[in-house]
Amino acid sequence: MTAPTPTPTTAPAATRLPGRPLTLRAETARQLRRRRTLWTFGLLLALPLIIVGAFALGDGDGGGGDDRFVDLATSGAANFAVFTTAVSASFLLLVVAALFVGDSLPSEASWSTLRYLLVAPVPRSRLLATKLVIGLVSTALAVVVLIGWSLLVGLVFYGADAFTGLDGSTLGWGTFAGRIALIAAYLVVILLPVGAIAFCLGVRTDAPLAAVGGAVLVTIVSAILDQIENLGSLRNALPLHDASAWFGLLRQDVVWDDLVDGTLWSLVYAVGFTALGFVLFARKDVLS
Repeated sequence: MTAPTPTPTTAPAATRLPGRPLTLRAETARQLRRRRTLWTFGLLLALPLIIVGAFALGDGDGGGGDDRFVDLATSGAANFAVFTTAVSASFLLLVVAALFVGDSLPSEASWSTLRYLLVAPVPRSRLLATKLVIGLVSTALAVVVLIGWSLLVGLVFYGADAFTGLDGSTLGWGTFAGRIALIAAYLVVILLPVGAIAFCLGVRTDAPLAAVGGAVLVTIVSAILDQIENLGSLRNALPLHDASAWFGLLRQDVVWDDLVDGTLWSLVYAVGFTALGFVLFARKDVLS
């Protein structure tokens, strides 16, 4: 009598598709479902409304006359968007970049899913590249959402007047639209070193807070050193030394020197720390 042919069992996805990499689509869906992503974008959407409320509750007497940009923040949507961007870029966006880029890999390790992903198998380089790309795209999206939403909120509450600078000069909406797009692009570039440092720290730790906090701490130390004039031209090489150079895009005649320097140094740090992160992770024992 012939023995019945055994029915093949359904193998795990990793067995059926050996070597299949973690896709960008799958990683995007996973990141969008995470609470820290939802809370971060919720905060970015709430911030312009909070600022509007703060201006509404204030008595309007800042004590600084018209020599401060905050005094022009309510003069129109353009000024409001620039003001919101300015107060966010100095710290909030730094934390967002460190969180999105530096948190994803340590989180996998803390959830004990990192070993599963690598045994699946997902090549290490593909895993890191996917995490990095989604983190950087999330950071860029955060910048765009903040600026775009600030413009919309400013339009509703303060009208559509043209941008007015501290010197009384104005930029029409046609010019300002191009300038604000360049500002968004420059901010994304400036945030690259922060993300790269967090990424590099993230491959060496299983604690998300260590990666995110470490990157933020590095930027704080860099900002402190940048205030020491005795360092002279050495300060030009510090991360975020030219982080405020985007204000030059709001002038009638743009001065590109600081913008170019800031872009080049940001790319140097970003490439260097990213490459170091790949090297360190390739040598890390995460399967034991």
